[in-house]
Amino acid sequence: MQPGIETLLIHHLDRLRGRRVGLVAHPASVDSNGAHSLQRMLDAGVNLVALFGPEHGFTGRGGAGEVIADGREPVSGLPIRSLYGDTRKPTPEMLCDLDAVVFDLHDLGARPYTYVSTLRYVMEAATDNGKAVIVADRPIPLPRVVDGPMLDPAFESFVGFVRTPVSYGMTPGETARFLREDLCLDLDLFVAPMRGFSRNAPSPTGRWIPPSPAIRSWACAAGFPATVFFEALPSLDHGRGTDQAFQVVGAPWLDALALADGLARHPLPGVRFEPCSYRAEGAALKGLEVRGIRLDITDPAAFRPVQSGVTLIAILQELYGPEALWDAPGARPEFFDKLMGTDAVRRALLDGAAPEAIAAGWPKRQIAFLETRQASLRYT
Repeated sequence: MQPGIETLLIHHLDRLRGRRVGLVAHPASVDSNGAHSLQRMLDAGVNLVALFGPEHGFTGRGGAGEVIADGREPVSGLPIRSLYGDTRKPTPEMLCDLDAVVFDLHDLGARPYTYVSTLRYVMEAATDNGKAVIVADRPIPLPRVVDGPMLDPAFESFVGFVRTPVSYGMTPGETARFLREDLCLDLDLFVAPMRGFSRNAPSPTGRWIPPSPAIRSWACAAGFPATVFFEALPSLDHGRGTDQAFQVVGAPWLDALALADGLARHPLPGVRFEPCSYRAEGAALKGLEVRGIRLDITDPAAFRPVQSGVTLIAILQELYGPEALWDAPGARPEFFDKLMGTDAVRRALLDGAAPEAIAAGWPKRQIAFLETRQASLRYT
């Protein structure tokens, strides 16, 4: 599979010739041989003027939510402008010396993963300042999956900044095409497509470079939209700091077999839940032996990650009471709502609604989104 940065530099270099260019990238911005996009662009003679880093930074060393300062890339000497510090939307001053911005981030196709929020801000700023945007496309773990509630505008935030369901099944390039239509942007946009990518193909194999510190594998990436909500429920660990991040949920007080049996009463497509135990490395339960379940995604196309996450929370409430999750020290119900993009799911869970009934209300609110999404897709 050839990522978009290669097709851009091999087949569409004319899009960059004679232009002053900025690059939005991170450590996972590499070609099929592992060469970073920065070096590939310099080798191709592109007139790079500035670099931009999203959450975790251009170098990928920042933790989740850590404010990133501006800096300088040590080899090229180019300035690095942080888009996850005091400024998240590129300012006119950041763009004044540029003609075009190349966006080359490895994304997950999940609304709470903030690279899509950065994409929206880059596109809006480019529109406001008359700059072009070129998206070098990359694969996502669940390209066929649309799942979860639509974003309620009242809960818009940087972890919920695009009008999509939680899992929206679009690559970065397709998402850019969707955003241009959804936001009515008068933008010079070009998507450098991948070659050899298919929605029906299994997840790519080979060398993996984490797009953020916790996403250490394709399995972590695929599990993210199911378990990211436990970021707001710290009485449960979800594998942060381990190679199983977003693939497990556990706590010292859990009965793993009872949890697995409870989940078995609510059959979910494309996933199997297995009892497990492991040593927690997340901040709240660090160093403790925890028991819980592991998500084994058996069919990525059928998997419904958000429904799976909601079902997991419903069973936990059934076994241990809502207070074990929502009233525990450090619980952040308001952040849960931001991650979900609505408070309707939390309220329904607290009212004892069945997870199947909660998920059943999502499709009818997705109709307009699905129409625009269909027109934005590039790969069959």
